[in-house]
Amino acid sequence: MTSPSPFQQFFDDCVGNWVTERTYHYLTQQEVERSHTEFVIQPVNRDRKAQVLADNQYSDQPDLDSLPGYHLEFATVSDKGDRVNQSLNMLFVPQQQDGALVIGDYLRDRAYEESRPIVSHFQFNLANRELLMTTTYTRVVSVDSITLINPKLRIRKILSYRRPDANDPLQEVVLVGFGVEQKVES
Repeated sequence: MTSPSPFQQFFDDCVGNWVTERTYHYLTQQEVERSHTEFVIQPVNRDRKAQVLADNQYSDQPDLDSLPGYHLEFATVSDKGDRVNQSLNMLFVPQQQDGALVIGDYLRDRAYEESRPIVSHFQFNLANRELLMTTTYTRVVSVDSITLINPKLRIRKILSYRRPDANDPLQEVVLVGFGVEQKVES
């Protein structure tokens, strides 16, 4: 039996129940917030993958079964008592490989910042098992990193930049988040 590629293995290892403790630094307000999140990641079937493509008006993909696609549900409680519950479907569409980097599009039927379908970009580093996702929202650009340390431990880093004018570099950081995510038995 052939073992999955490191790219596919990353996503296989992410399936399951996770608990995370995060710290968010809101630089514009000089505030720090801590939160606790419990989330579940489950693979989705071919029909749901096709729906994510359709929701984003993205071209049909010839080998839909091979694309990593997941349903994510999470519940977050902040140290201030704020609660957020959300669920969404996502699909990763690799487009090229450049050395150790797999590069492509990351589609969701519902974005975190804005409740709408959205196409983002990802790159996966085969050498260090880091998934880097960049999403351009209306007001910010979010750069989200997930590094799989082992199948039961992930490190998360989130940088949100004020959205610059077209063709200007990302420069003004408005939010920095760090998290330790641990897989738990269901």
